[in-house]
Amino acid sequence: MNTKSVSRWSRFRAPVAGLAVAGFLGAAVIAPFALPSAQADVDTLAFQERIHQEFTPNETETADLVYAEIPVVELPDPEEVRKKQEAEAAAKAAEAAKAAAAAGQPSVDAGAPPKYSGGGSPAEWMAAAGIAEADWGYVDFIASKESTWNPNATNASSGACGLIQALPCSKVPGNGYDPVDNLTWANGYAVGRYGSWAQAYAFWTANHWW
Repeated sequence: MNTKSVSRWSRFRAPVAGLAVAGFLGAAVIAPFALPSAQADVDTLAFQERIHQEFTPNETETADLVYAEIPVVELPDPEEVRKKQEAEAAAKAAEAAKAAAAAGQPSVDAGAPPKYSGGGSPAEWMAAAGIAEADWGYVDFIASKESTWNPNATNASSGACGLIQALPCSKVPGNGYDPVDNLTWANGYAVGRYGSWAQAYAFWTANHWW
């Protein structure tokens, strides 16, 4: 290598080396932020699969019964008159459920609305109930805890029914077991009582109800 070649290489060596280092560091800095969170991906996929899964009714009413690991807590209702009526109805439902349990049979209220036998998925039900898609995550959390997205879920002790476990079941306009009716009622309650689904979720989780 002659003197001119060495001089020319020396002149370009520093910029080339600088670019190489910058490129390496750039890849090192950008790469971690480009890698998706594995857990976030798993949670997102599980959520999407859950809310788009087609509902299939259980073959027996016993399979619809919910045996909660924690006591059923009725949310405070600003309408005192209705609250009193609901408490009385819940007491009657509890007595009927205990009597049925003692007899080894699931509680069946003669005046209860018919169970849901239609189809659809949670995503379709939430959309039909007028719930904003931005709130679906909050609704999914609550419905998953309350009923595992089974429209026919019935609390074995209290008689609470449906996706969001209305207590008593008759408080839902229409049919408490109809997923759209149940979610429409729950949407009005969550927004009317707490201001939004997000605030309802925050209140419920802060009180360790789930």
